Amino acid sequence: MLKRVFAFLLTGCLSLFIVSCNTASPEKYFGLAVLTSNTLVGFANEGLIRELDFPTVQMIDGDKDKSAPMKRIEIINSKIEYLEPNLGKIKQLKETDDAKDILQASLALNEYVLPVYKNEYIQLAKLYDNGTSKEQVESYANAIHDKYFAGFTERYDKLIAAGKIYAKKHNINVNWGD
Repeated sequence: MLKRVFAFLLTGCLSLFIVSCNTASPEKYFGLAVLTSNTLVGFANEGLIRELDFPTVQMIDGDKDKSAPMKRIEIINSKIEYLEPNLGKIKQLKETDDAKDILQASLALNEYVLPVYKNEYIQLAKLYDNGTSKEQVESYANAIHDKYFAGFTERYDKLIAAGKIYAKKHNINVNWGD
């Protein structure tokens, strides 16, 4: 009888331990769902275009005296390489009643921008890298803005609004820049 009680208690404790390990801290939820959206600021707007107009300079073959601007395709690919695993991490978070709003808003935002990076922004990067005329590049960039900026802004604003409520509820100190 004592062995059964012990086995029952051990099973219960292990179950609680497993469940508690599957629930991330509010800070982790907030960091993955909300703070990572900072990397998207400038999407379908001047911020990303400025980054493509004036790409970061990188060293050539590790030589600090030789440098060249990054190819625009590298810039866009680096954004995709950041967004894809981050989206995967967000999807792995357990949707709790408490975190539902920030998770859903974050997923909506990330799933909105990722295909645009993979398609339209890859094409725009190729236009830049192939030396296409400034007028054609601007025209394509404006088409991206016209098609996606409003949808991005709506999703981003919804995420930030949910993030503010979540941060306040969990006493997460955030400078929103308001």
